[in-house]
Amino acid sequence: MYDSMDINEIDHIYIQNTANSADNHKRILIDIRDKYEYIIGNIKNSINIPYQYLALMPENYLNFTSTYYIYCDTGNKSRKLCIHLKQLGYHVVDLIGGYDNYHKN
Repeated sequence: MYDSMDINEIDHIYIQNTANSADNHKRILIDIRDKYEYIIGNIKNSINIPYQYLALMPENYLNFTSTYYIYCDTGNKSRKLCIHLKQLGYHVVDLIGGYDNYHKN
């Protein structure tokens, strides 16, 4: 079911902080792991929104104009979540391999 939908994916990430720019299409990096995992290690400039919160109430955290780069530990949960969020109309990109892949490189 999940593999039948095309989603945007990348295997390497470079996010420029756009918080102070006039860019209406901000790129935001979201770590969907549990808070304790995020505290132990994360990708610089990412924010932590655990999977269950983002899956059940995306409207509380996301808008339809920004692009969200989403990662978990290995990429499995983030891929499922990206498919779900894309179906709802959000602009999402899955980080292939998750934090594990990022941390190795």
